[in-house]
Amino acid sequence: MKLDGRRESSNVDDRRGGYSSGSSGKISTGKKGGCITIIVALVGLLIGMKTGNWGLFQAATSGGDILGTTTEATTTSSGSASYTAEEQELAKFSKQVLASTEDIWTNIFKQNGLQYDCPKMVLFKDGVNTACGSATSATGPFYCSGDQCLYLDLSFFTTMKRQLGASGDFAYAYVIAHEVGHHIEYETGVLSQLHQQMDRCRTEAEANKISVRIELLADFYAGIWGYYENKTFKSLEDGDLEEAINCAHQIGDDYLQKSARGTVNAKEFTHGTSAQRMKWLKLGLTTGDISKGNTILNCAESEL
Repeated sequence: MKLDGRRESSNVDDRRGGYSSGSSGKISTGKKGGCITIIVALVGLLIGMKTGNWGLFQAATSGGDILGTTTEATTTSSGSASYTAEEQELAKFSKQVLASTEDIWTNIFKQNGLQYDCPKMVLFKDGVNTACGSATSATGPFYCSGDQCLYLDLSFFTTMKRQLGASGDFAYAYVIAHEVGHHIEYETGVLSQLHQQMDRCRTEAEANKISVRIELLADFYAGIWGYYENKTFKSLEDGDLEEAINCAHQIGDDYLQKSARGTVNAKEFTHGTSAQRMKWLKLGLTTGDISKGNTILNCAESEL
């Protein structure tokens, strides 16, 4: 993925310098929690943090490049902490990817008559305190709707490479774009609607089915971002699409369960199977048609 000369987002809070777990010591990850991870926990939301109901985009974004100007927040420095060259390169890369999502989504929203409020990315090491509680690096990257921040310990990229068999810069970009996808769900009001549905579920298995759709929609939105990123900047290189799709395969619920314990229980799926995650990511990447995301919420389970 070619990002040379690209700007870095200033909507970044670098907290790698230190961590205190506070009183709770654990992030909330249940239906009434607030953390949405790419792999680990059940999707969560602090209901009522934002009002309004825009619904999903109803039509495909019009053709042409969609690069534009975004309004940025102030960066919070991590102080005098020092990092390896690799850590700093990953931090720069993550900021550039976030900046790209800001440009792309600001213009998609504008073309649909909406205003996009950019999320903030919090870089942390070992653990972090959030509006959804405190979390450790083991949680994986996640989005907290309570403060509209996505949280990332850069060591997760090493975990992806060494333990999940998912490496490459575009695979890493997909992880960030997926969490931004949850912010898109939050901005449009879809996340709140779906969590209200989850609260009405009688069993965890029923709630998990809704969680899967939330995660697949975030995968699809990550693909939409990738489509317009490449259309605007011609940034994708040979093998990039394969990297992201391979990552989607490696973090499917069925693949992770099979790898961890040798068996698969579909009732415990919260993020979707490898096939589902690859399908919806690829659809966004290849079509750029944002209206197709409505299908994820309305189709039968057999069509996911």
